[in-house]
Amino acid sequence: MRILFLVYHGFSEHSGISKKIHYQVNGLRQNGYEVHLCSYGFAENGHRCRFIDDCVLVDYGTGVQAGLRQRMEYNQLFDYCQKNGIEFVYARCFQNANPWLIRFFRRLREAGIHAVTEIPTYPYDAEFKTFSKKERLGLKIDQLFRHRLYRYMDALVTFSDAEEIFGQRTIRISNGVDFDSIPLHSPRSSLYSPLSPLHLIGVAEVHSWHGYDRVVAGIGEYYAHGGQRDVFFHIVGGVHPNTMKDVFRPLIERYGVQNRILFHGQLFGDALTDIFNQCQFAIGSLGRHRSGITVIKTLKNREYATRGIPFIYSEQDSDFDNQPYIMKAPADETPIDIPSIISFMAQFTMSPQEIRKTVGHLTWKIQMRKVIDEVNKLIHE
Repeated sequence: MRILFLVYHGFSEHSGISKKIHYQVNGLRQNGYEVHLCSYGFAENGHRCRFIDDCVLVDYGTGVQAGLRQRMEYNQLFDYCQKNGIEFVYARCFQNANPWLIRFFRRLREAGIHAVTEIPTYPYDAEFKTFSKKERLGLKIDQLFRHRLYRYMDALVTFSDAEEIFGQRTIRISNGVDFDSIPLHSPRSSLYSPLSPLHLIGVAEVHSWHGYDRVVAGIGEYYAHGGQRDVFFHIVGGVHPNTMKDVFRPLIERYGVQNRILFHGQLFGDALTDIFNQCQFAIGSLGRHRSGITVIKTLKNREYATRGIPFIYSEQDSDFDNQPYIMKAPADETPIDIPSIISFMAQFTMSPQEIRKTVGHLTWKIQMRKVIDEVNKLIHE
């Protein structure tokens, strides 16, 4: 089978989303499929281009008209699919439903080419509350056309438990893991000494749904009520200046924990691993309820488990809810209970290797095979 993996943006060397997409493509190839990756971005000369496997398919030029053309012109991509025998298109939602995209997928269906779209986060509308006016306008356009667009899909791929999204049936999978890209956790300090410092780590491009402010408040409350153990929270990833000013700084100053909340910015490779190895416990999402999400299988949970570090989160995730190396926080606005994490770690005995073994079934090869198997079933219904 020849597959086109379609994304509507470009890639960044250090982006978690970019890495995930390449892992998915590799997972499909590991199952024996010929896969070509279509993306959109800027060429070295500054022109807006649509690429297939790093080769320019369409050069839209520069300026406002070029930006409009890339949103409206899919004829060359359709011709590519026909001429190159593409049988299946796996697209990744970019909240960009519009009449021209509808026409593209309608033509694919008429040509006998099957398609699915992955909805990375569902529901996603509430996530736009804090976004710019331009981004919220884009969402309004998406809301107008997404039901019509997804009529031309065989299914939507979701990491939630939703059986139907936007009127279309779903294929439910988990976010996957790539063992070769994530080193095993090797903590430097004892996990069990009641006197040693406790270092927490959260890795994300920080948004409200990560709920890291709940950890800051939890550390503040711990010391406000006589806490004696040294506790530090390492935040790795970008933090928007407004979030720093309006959310983190007021909390940090209110509780006087300036020396306990450490912002490292974006880190990658050995630098990221070095911070992980200073820490004993990781922080998953603690605010998904803020964007109306109850059930989600986040990539971050799987990355933590692949490293072999215990962690906490507040959503429902059936891959981890009953694992002995996780803690569940209530899906509300209460500060995180730091004494409970300290007690948990004082009794924790699993090794990083033992944690990692529990996610062997979550490789991208297995998860992407589920998609193809389900599509084949739908085709032959």
